[in-house]
Amino acid sequence: MLTFEEKQAIIESFPQLTKKEVSMKRINYHFEDSVYEKTVVVQYLHPNGNGFVFIGDLPQYNADQRGLVNIREATEDELRSMIEDSIQYLSESDPDDEVEDNNLEQEWRNSEGQILILAHEDERWNIYTGLNLEESFGSKEDAQTYLKDEGFQTNF
Repeated sequence: MLTFEEKQAIIESFPQLTKKEVSMKRINYHFEDSVYEKTVVVQYLHPNGNGFVFIGDLPQYNADQRGLVNIREATEDELRSMIEDSIQYLSESDPDDEVEDNNLEQEWRNSEGQILILAHEDERWNIYTGLNLEESFGSKEDAQTYLKDEGFQTNF
């Protein structure tokens, strides 16, 4: 098992990460250039060697529901790979993400020609049928998952 100092040296070898101390002697490392609201790559690195790396939903990792992988037993190569993958993940916008910053609405259609509008309003992601609110979500990813599960797509 790598020591805290070894893990810290590996993490700090990534110049794109910013160190931020948090409670109980733990350290977070942020990727400020993230295309998502999520910027934490390494979460709660603790002097006891415990900590987490955010890797989202990448299939090669066994992440928890928050997209985190524990690094307590990680080797140097594993830790480097996780951090590289995390930075890559946070650097790429979703290919289904057609919404520009100045256009906060996106049209989704299903095979029957029905149209739903995904709109970002007051920090919520709302889905409308015409003028009627159908659903509201706290994240864009949750709203897109709902739309896809209901058979809607943006590329029609």
